[in-house]
Amino acid sequence: MGYKEIYARYRQQIMAGALKPGDKVPAIRVLAEELKVARKTVEAAYAVLIGEGYLVSQGAKGTRVNPDLVISRREPAEEPAPLADSSLNQLTGLRDNPGEMRLGIPSLDEFPLKKWLLISGKVARSLRPEEMTNQPVTGYAPLREAIAGYLNISRGLDCQPEQVFITSGYRANLRLILQVLAQPSDKVIFEDPGYFFGQKLLKRIAPNLHYAPVDRQGINVDYLLRYHADARFLITTPTHHSPLAVTLSLPRKHQLLGWAQENQSWIIEDDYDGEFHYTKKVIPALKSLDHDDRVIYIGTFSKTVMPALRIGYIVMPKETVSRFKELGEITETGLSLLPQKILAQFLSEGHFYKHIKKMRTLYQQRRRLMLDALNRLFPETFSYELSDGGMHIVAFLRRGTQDVALAELWQAQQLQVFSLSAWYTQTQKRYGLIIGYTNIRSEQQAMTLLQRVQQPTLALLQQAN
Repeated sequence: MGYKEIYARYRQQIMAGALKPGDKVPAIRVLAEELKVARKTVEAAYAVLIGEGYLVSQGAKGTRVNPDLVISRREPAEEPAPLADSSLNQLTGLRDNPGEMRLGIPSLDEFPLKKWLLISGKVARSLRPEEMTNQPVTGYAPLREAIAGYLNISRGLDCQPEQVFITSGYRANLRLILQVLAQPSDKVIFEDPGYFFGQKLLKRIAPNLHYAPVDRQGINVDYLLRYHADARFLITTPTHHSPLAVTLSLPRKHQLLGWAQENQSWIIEDDYDGEFHYTKKVIPALKSLDHDDRVIYIGTFSKTVMPALRIGYIVMPKETVSRFKELGEITETGLSLLPQKILAQFLSEGHFYKHIKKMRTLYQQRRRLMLDALNRLFPETFSYELSDGGMHIVAFLRRGTQDVALAELWQAQQLQVFSLSAWYTQTQKRYGLIIGYTNIRSEQQAMTLLQRVQQPTLALLQQAN
């Protein structure tokens, strides 16, 4: 990414009103780390923006959008008229119970809790009487602005705050999208393997549910076009696939976008783990390549802030905004105001950027601790296909198919791993364990945890073979 692209992104956001006069922009060092570019690249972009009067540098106070900037905007286009009015129990318990190596739990020891509590107290004390009435069902406006700004700069999107719908998380995202846009007969495609709880939810709310296999280049688009070209919806995790952590190749991305446009189908992009990349290669969101507005981008703050926050979001295609609002007024109650205000301030003050930057470095270190311990204690048991980011390891069994029994053995020792084969629905499966590492703090901790299951694991696999 060059300075011209950074300049263009910021200029577009300022001209569109997503960044307003007086808004603070990330420090050069922070943004350079976020976008994985040289500091001089960001410096050059900021220098042009300052020279043209879009930004002003205020020394120790940072860089802001010029408070004196006056932008004349065109009237927004009229919105389209709204439309008329056994295993699950086991894994739910696994998710809710305490234990080590839990999947999708961010580092609890390194979260800036003091800063979060400070903001929380400030927000609670600043509550105004006029905020005690019902808030917009689409979410607290400053939070929508902060999310749009973050996505546009860091993930390459081009969305307005009006396109952001705040929800209670991943499952609320899927339910709302299908309620607004789907008919019961519409064919819905999910990845195989795919996120376990997403799969179980879709079986209950999407009567015409089908699957497309995932290989080392992501979802197999040729398979999709051959067998399910008539699908109305595709739900995919293109940046870091859940659970295999592979990235959808660029040719397949363009194939998917072409298919969606030609068939007027919708791609629901779950940007799973998109923030956690460990190299200088930043993988852009599929939505950033979407020139026809056929991608519905969804995300949550469960893995970047905390699962207990229960805040997610949908980036609605422009033509669908009125339909989402209409159904939202009927079916959604909206989220509590205080958590939204706290998160909005956490984002707008730059703490989220800093936290994500720190977690990238930390998670890379902790993944190495876990891999080293696995290789020392199970040298011939597992193989690995590592990606350049993420929050978990897939340890593929070199021999055998006993991953369900193996996962149960580890779970009995409070190691909350998942069996890979349980995430498949079709007959062609791979076998292994899905292992979280984000809360592994030392080599000794990793070794101690894995030693609990070393001998039983080797005995089980030897007996099976």
